[in-house]
Amino acid sequence: MEASSSAKYFFKMAFYNGWILFLAVLAIPVCAVRGRNVENMKILRLMLLHIKYLYGIRVEVRGAHHFPPSQPYVVVSNHQSSLDLLGMMEVLPGRCVPIAKRELLWAGSAGLACWLAGVIFIDRKRTGDAISVMSEVAQTLLTQDVRVWVFPEGTRNHNGSMLPFKRGAFHLAVQAQVPIVPIVMSSYQDFYCKKERRFTSGRCQVRVLPPVPTEGLTPDDVPALADTVRHSMLTVFREISTDGRGGGDYLKKPGGVGEAQL
Repeated sequence: MEASSSAKYFFKMAFYNGWILFLAVLAIPVCAVRGRNVENMKILRLMLLHIKYLYGIRVEVRGAHHFPPSQPYVVVSNHQSSLDLLGMMEVLPGRCVPIAKRELLWAGSAGLACWLAGVIFIDRKRTGDAISVMSEVAQTLLTQDVRVWVFPEGTRNHNGSMLPFKRGAFHLAVQAQVPIVPIVMSSYQDFYCKKERRFTSGRCQVRVLPPVPTEGLTPDDVPALADTVRHSMLTVFREISTDGRGGGDYLKKPGGVGEAQL
């Protein structure tokens, strides 16, 4: 039984990744008509939206009215697994592109499709290059009316909570003097667990929080800003991951991560 469950997990993950690569192959010639352009993200989003139905995952979005209607901003979101793509595509605002690690650029057809869609790639191992790219992004936000999506934890976190935030996204927002829009995705623990090799159907709630202004803030304010945003996101994460409408009851289990940190 356990072997069967593991086999299903590996099959579903292999199909998930393979299907995305295949969809990217289909998207590349369509996106290539425009060349590298953030508007191509609409094409990728349209092609990826159906995946949640293949896996029986219901994505519920709340708070979408909090997106500023006509200005650049920086989205920050928690990062649990590659399944974050499903929630991101469900709520992705117009002219918004992710900031991703440079390794994704070499991920075959997916990397090329992302490049054509304007995804911003950063080499995290070369701090100087990353800072330079962030400065360019700040200018792009203002001159081209672009929004960016950042995972401030910096890496996937499978433990049912949130890692400490890196401050790059917050420096970017302060430098450009644009709002930060926090987005929280509920825990996947009721339907997905990498450690247990479990991947079933389930429900995920995506909550868009009110924008956090940065006007008048300076780099000295960034640490407090990052801590404040993380605290508000973690509070909402615990709420929506235990209310029966996304994430199940994992955080309520004795000895679970949520209980240990409360």
